Amino acid sequence: MRYLMFVAIDPDGDVDETGEGTLDVEDWVAKHDGAGRRLMGDRVRPAADATTVRRRGGKVLVTDGPFAESREWIVGFDVLECADLDEAIAVAAEHPMAAGGRLELRPFHVEDAPA
Repeated sequence: MRYLMFVAIDPDGDVDETGEGTLDVEDWVAKHDGAGRRLMGDRVRPAADATTVRRRGGKVLVTDGPFAESREWIVGFDVLECADLDEAIAVAAEHPMAAGGRLELRPFHVEDAPA
Protein backbone atom coordinates (compact mmCIF):
# COMPACT_ATOMS: atom_id res chain seq x y z
CA MET A 1 0.00 0.00 0.00
CA ARG A 2 1.29 3.45 -0.86
CA TYR A 3 1.28 6.30 1.68
CA LEU A 4 2.02 9.99 1.46
CA MET A 5 3.88 11.10 4.58
CA PHE A 6 3.71 14.84 5.28
CA VAL A 7 6.61 16.13 7.36
CA ALA A 8 5.50 19.09 9.48
CA ILE A 9 6.90 21.30 12.20
CA ASP A 10 5.20 23.40 14.83
CA PRO A 11 7.55 26.27 15.69
CA ASP A 12 5.89 26.59 19.10
CA GLY A 13 5.33 22.86 19.65
CA ASP A 14 6.89 20.40 22.01
CA VAL A 15 10.00 18.50 20.96
CA ASP A 16 11.39 15.23 22.30
CA GLU A 17 14.96 16.41 22.84
CA THR A 18 16.22 12.83 23.27
CA GLY A 19 15.13 11.79 19.78
CA GLU A 20 15.00 8.26 21.18
CA GLY A 21 14.03 5.65 18.60
CA THR A 22 14.69 7.91 15.61
CA LEU A 23 17.47 7.84 13.04
CA ASP A 24 19.55 10.62 11.55
CA VAL A 25 17.70 11.76 8.40
CA GLU A 26 20.45 10.54 6.04
CA ASP A 27 20.44 7.13 7.76
CA TRP A 28 16.61 7.01 7.63
CA VAL A 29 16.62 7.78 3.88
CA ALA A 30 19.36 5.23 3.15
CA LYS A 31 17.62 2.50 5.20
CA HIS A 32 14.17 2.91 3.68
CA ASP A 33 15.35 3.68 0.12
CA GLY A 34 17.45 0.51 0.26
CA ALA A 35 14.52 -1.56 1.50
CA GLY A 36 12.20 -0.16 -1.20
CA ARG A 37 9.85 1.41 1.36
CA ARG A 38 10.65 5.05 0.46
CA LEU A 39 9.86 5.73 -3.18
CA MET A 40 10.64 9.45 -3.19
CA GLY A 41 10.69 12.50 -0.97
CA ASP A 42 11.95 16.02 -0.68
CA ARG A 43 11.84 19.21 1.32
CA VAL A 44 9.48 22.00 0.27
CA ARG A 45 9.89 25.77 0.45
CA PRO A 46 8.43 27.66 3.44
CA ALA A 47 4.72 28.46 3.69
CA ALA A 48 5.52 32.08 2.80
CA ASP A 49 6.47 30.84 -0.70
CA ALA A 50 3.20 28.93 -1.18
CA THR A 51 0.56 29.84 -3.73
CA THR A 52 -3.08 28.86 -3.21
CA VAL A 53 -5.33 28.29 -6.23
CA ARG A 54 -9.13 28.16 -6.00
CA ARG A 55 -11.95 28.40 -8.51
CA ARG A 56 -15.04 30.31 -7.32
CA GLY A 57 -17.91 31.58 -9.45
CA GLY A 58 -16.09 30.61 -12.63
CA LYS A 59 -13.02 32.69 -11.71
CA VAL A 60 -9.57 31.45 -10.75
CA LEU A 61 -8.42 33.02 -7.48
CA VAL A 62 -4.71 32.96 -6.74
CA THR A 63 -3.36 34.07 -3.37
CA ASP A 64 0.11 34.15 -1.92
CA GLY A 65 0.75 31.85 1.01
CA PRO A 66 -1.33 29.03 2.43
CA PHE A 67 -5.14 29.36 2.37
CA ALA A 68 -5.59 28.41 6.03
CA GLU A 69 -3.49 29.84 8.80
CA SER A 70 -1.89 27.07 10.79
CA ARG A 71 0.70 26.84 13.50
CA GLU A 72 2.17 23.80 11.77
CA TRP A 73 4.11 24.10 8.54
CA ILE A 74 4.60 21.31 6.02
CA VAL A 75 8.34 21.20 5.36
CA GLY A 76 8.60 18.05 3.28
CA PHE A 77 7.05 14.81 2.13
CA ASP A 78 7.88 11.19 1.41
CA VAL A 79 6.02 8.58 -0.61
CA LEU A 80 6.16 5.21 1.14
CA GLU A 81 5.35 1.73 -0.12
CA CYS A 82 4.50 -0.45 2.86
CA ALA A 83 2.66 -3.71 3.42
CA ASP A 84 0.12 -2.01 5.67
CA LEU A 85 -0.48 0.91 8.02
CA ASP A 86 1.47 -0.76 10.84
CA GLU A 87 4.60 -0.91 8.68
CA ALA A 88 4.09 2.72 7.58
CA ILE A 89 3.82 3.76 11.24
CA ALA A 90 7.03 1.89 12.08
CA VAL A 91 8.85 3.62 9.19
CA ALA A 92 7.53 7.05 10.25
CA ALA A 93 8.41 6.44 13.90
CA GLU A 94 12.10 6.15 12.97
CA HIS A 95 12.13 9.51 11.13
CA PRO A 96 13.85 12.30 13.12
CA MET A 97 10.79 14.53 12.76
CA ALA A 98 8.78 12.00 14.79
CA ALA A 99 10.62 13.53 17.76
CA GLY A 100 11.03 17.07 16.44
CA GLY A 101 7.80 17.68 14.59
CA ARG A 102 4.85 15.72 13.25
CA LEU A 103 4.43 13.11 10.54
CA GLU A 104 1.05 12.58 8.91
CA LEU A 105 0.40 9.40 6.93
CA ARG A 106 -2.29 9.34 4.26
CA PRO A 107 -2.96 6.29 2.12
CA PHE A 108 -3.27 6.84 -1.60
CA HIS A 109 -6.73 6.20 -2.98
CA VAL A 110 -6.95 2.86 -4.71
CA GLU A 111 -9.74 2.57 -7.29
CA ASP A 112 -10.12 -1.20 -7.12
CA ALA A 113 -9.72 -1.63 -3.36
CA PRO A 114 -12.50 -3.57 -1.63
CA ALA A 115 -14.86 -1.42 0.42
